[in-house]
Amino acid sequence: MPLPESLRPVRMQRIAIVATTAGLRDALRHVGVAGTVDFEDGPTETSPPGAARPSAADDAEAGVDRLARNAVCRGSVAALAGWCPERLVPDLTGRLAGRGASVVRIPPPGGLDPPTFLPAGGSVRRSFSPLVATYGTVAYPDVDPTLLAGAAYVLMFGMMFGDAGHGLLLVLGAVLLRIGWPRRLARWRSAWLFVGAAGLASTGFGLLYGEFFGPTGLVPVLWLAPMHEPVELLAASVGVGAVLLAGAYVVAIVNRWREGGPQLAVYASSGIAGAAVFLGLGGVCAGLYARSTALTAVGAGIAVAGLLLAGAGYKAAAGHGTAGVAQAGVQLFDVLIRIGTNLVSFARLAAFGLVHAALGELVWQGSRDLFALGGFLAAAAGVLLFVLGNVFTFVLEALIAAVQALRLAFYELFSRIFEQQGRPYRPWRLPADVLGRSSSKEVP
Repeated sequence: MPLPESLRPVRMQRIAIVATTAGLRDALRHVGVAGTVDFEDGPTETSPPGAARPSAADDAEAGVDRLARNAVCRGSVAALAGWCPERLVPDLTGRLAGRGASVVRIPPPGGLDPPTFLPAGGSVRRSFSPLVATYGTVAYPDVDPTLLAGAAYVLMFGMMFGDAGHGLLLVLGAVLLRIGWPRRLARWRSAWLFVGAAGLASTGFGLLYGEFFGPTGLVPVLWLAPMHEPVELLAASVGVGAVLLAGAYVVAIVNRWREGGPQLAVYASSGIAGAAVFLGLGGVCAGLYARSTALTAVGAGIAVAGLLLAGAGYKAAAGHGTAGVAQAGVQLFDVLIRIGTNLVSFARLAAFGLVHAALGELVWQGSRDLFALGGFLAAAAGVLLFVLGNVFTFVLEALIAAVQALRLAFYELFSRIFEQQGRPYRPWRLPADVLGRSSSKEVP
């Protein structure tokens, strides 16, 4: 199942650096300066704990020596295997031309996936990439979910942190990050789009909820007031969760297909089998709600078919005999429980949205009561309560919403998308001034 280049890791090529034994170290220096090859037998640290750290020059030469010792030698020829982005192979070939070395494309051995190098892309991808990197390394055959995960995270955060005033403060924070002020936050500059998108989502939901630093009445309620319509908000949060889970199943099916072909995509619990159970249970619930016997029956049939497919996959993996049947049965029961608990887990979008709204209403009501007392001191106390209350609400709820959105992304979405982890692409690099140095060491 081919994917567009923008939705998959950078295409990698397995190569061998082939050189004469006499010219191997010089060739390796040029490869290190290029900084594009991830060697399969890369240099490792050999200094004992507590030893003095060598200089940069000595460290570079030590790395060259360790790589040279790992080379496969046949007479006067030596070779080292590694991985390089396919589009950079011609440049590397040109660097080694005329230096007694060359780049040879070689097929990867069966069962060995290349290291994963996600495309740098634009500012949006760089801003959202830590969300996926924190969970793990995308497997080389899989979809790069960075943009999809970022959009889901921002949506969930905004629903829990729905206040137009607080959202605009986040947007202001994103602007400050973008311009690099204050300086101590300069290292977080790349996250400005992430923060800004979260702020815009919070502002949007705040307008839908009619919240602007609480229910101040400065903006109208465009959809529902959380404190007055909690059941509707709860139903909406579960509906959002159902849509996000459906999207996760789509990505997971593509990943299973690319990892193990159509058979894995069909029988995996995170593939077509699991998606059928999820869709079927949704049909059953919709049929019961609409009192439609036909819809309920169709949903039940789809769910049973999914369970049969998943059961066949589990049975094949568990082996023959009673123990295999019992294990497959337990795993099928886990599939049902997991789908239900994962969907219900999205109710926290409404729960924490209600907590945010309740704190905002509490602060606003207390401030109004103080203003109603009249007098300068009461008015000053009202302003102070409003400011400090909103600061407290902003800090507490921003932290809670950020953690809960991350939790939902990891446990409910990523747990389906990722069934295996990749190996990150770590090219070997040397400083440019290493060129021209000579070494008297010979390959053993």
